[in-house]
Amino acid sequence: MNQIHVGIVGYGNLGRGAEAAISISPDMELKAVFSRRELDHPLYAPMDGILAWKEKLDVLILCGGSATDLPVQGPELAEHFTIVDSFDTHARIPEYHATVDGAAGKGGKIAVISTGWDPGLFSIMRVLFEAVLPQGKEYTFWGRGVSQGHSDAIRRVPGVRDGRQYTIPSDAALEQVRGGGNPDLSTREKHTRVCYVVLEDGADAAVVESAIVNMPNYFADYDTTVNFISQEELERDHAGLPHGGFVLRSGETAHGNKHLVEFGIKLDSNPEFTSSVLIAYARAAVRLFRRGESGARTVFDIPVGLLSQHSAEDLRKAAL
Repeated sequence: MNQIHVGIVGYGNLGRGAEAAISISPDMELKAVFSRRELDHPLYAPMDGILAWKEKLDVLILCGGSATDLPVQGPELAEHFTIVDSFDTHARIPEYHATVDGAAGKGGKIAVISTGWDPGLFSIMRVLFEAVLPQGKEYTFWGRGVSQGHSDAIRRVPGVRDGRQYTIPSDAALEQVRGGGNPDLSTREKHTRVCYVVLEDGADAAVVESAIVNMPNYFADYDTTVNFISQEELERDHAGLPHGGFVLRSGETAHGNKHLVEFGIKLDSNPEFTSSVLIAYARAAVRLFRRGESGARTVFDIPVGLLSQHSAEDLRKAAL
């Protein structure tokens, strides 16, 4: 296929990961990095001038956050560009899809939303496994890894200078599922949370710990451990952003035979892997647009062959 000209919107961890992924994709070329803040980057372009690039780019990779960036940028940009994003506020995906679909349809563009590994690859596995084993139970475990959202929540607690939060799946719960027991597991039984916190000078450790472990929607429903460490220890031992997880389904076929299917990932860098998924879906988005399609898509709507650099003919020869 023709070379794909790519723009990146936002240059945090995910944006830098997208740049790295493009650099090892021979069918893609990065043309611009858009940001609201001025960047020391040879391809920096100011965000307020992005519409001038409408005829120069095949696809935009939106690398902003799901809380405030993507709900605004997605619909605004989908009317003018083919876009791919990683919107991950699960409960709001139907609403976001409808908004972006309207904008992309109006502009005759393709918008692939909510890509990554969860939502994204894990979503595909959940649907695939349930389709094959309709009589059964599905389980998703996350970690061991750094949750960027929960780490941010820690850092917003008064008295906290810095912090990281690790989500850790329960080995006991995993083994129950892998043993075919089909257990009913509560939120607390599936995961624990471990926090590493650097205190501000003079902060009360007991007050900070109580604020963290009792924080609704983040820690109150889990067994949470808070460890107080120095800034030096945090930077030395917790600078990376590893993550991972598992999707499993345990079920029976018609004659009572039991089956277990499992998909797992183990990541050195959550943002680099997530951005690599976005780049694959950017390739698919461009192919759909070049076919004349428009509107919003999710991972459920895109054949896996469109993600590959290889042609359908080559895939039939090498991968089936």
